[in-house]
Amino acid sequence: MDQSFLGIIEAGLQAAIESRNLAPALDEATRYALLGGGKRLRPTLTLQSCVAAGGSPADALPAAVSLECVHAFSLVHDDLPALDNDDLRRGRATVHRAFSESNAILAGDSLLCIAAEVVLESPRNTTLIAKEVLEATRLMIDGQSYDTDGTFRADLTDEEARLRLIHQLKTGALIRAACRCGGLAADADPVVLDRLDRFGAALGLMFQIVDDVLDETQTTAHLGKAGGKDRAAGKRTFPAILGLDASRAEIARLARVARDELSSMGPSADPLRELVDFLAFRTN
Repeated sequence: MDQSFLGIIEAGLQAAIESRNLAPALDEATRYALLGGGKRLRPTLTLQSCVAAGGSPADALPAAVSLECVHAFSLVHDDLPALDNDDLRRGRATVHRAFSESNAILAGDSLLCIAAEVVLESPRNTTLIAKEVLEATRLMIDGQSYDTDGTFRADLTDEEARLRLIHQLKTGALIRAACRCGGLAADADPVVLDRLDRFGAALGLMFQIVDDVLDETQTTAHLGKAGGKDRAAGKRTFPAILGLDASRAEIARLARVARDELSSMGPSADPLRELVDFLAFRTN
């Protein structure tokens, strides 16, 4: 994955914490949650989408930082015993194991508030970008509810349709919002914004299907988190419902859809094209 924006992103995340003067225990847990590494996919997508649409990274940095804060909040809360009950994240103890459940809950709450504060620093289309971040956050939480509780609308009975809904919301909503926020930060015209929207939707679903396949095929040591946990918990995954071969075929199809959406965009979209291939073939 293109690392050219990583320094900008890390500096932005660091500043988001340091400028808030959090309570000491909360500050430590929040730093652990936000600054402990990771792919930085969502902020990278935000900055790359902005550049692809003709903007500069600085235009999109508040949105990028905000989305990563939301993502970090979601991981902290998803790992809690009441939800996924995970002890390992990115090869180290989850926040509630490293600190306490109360500190993990409060750190997640704090990250969500910081996300809302930071996104309002967007220099262009501020209200539209804030709406994108907040709506995507709500949809992500809807997806977590479907995944955890398993209660769906009465008319949604097809298992594959239920699975796609979970993935499009729980994982896809923030990824799609990252692409849209980048476009909005660049003040992209509606045609470009629609292309980034469809690109993000395809990429988000593809990313989660790859995650499903990796959970099925890779070890805990390789992944840095518990492998095989979804199947053991009886969760809906693409390999469980469609099988590994069909899951891999769907990954390839979505990668083609994502690339096609960028076909009319120039060389500035090359990092997004490269990102599709990286994410389709990643191993952790």
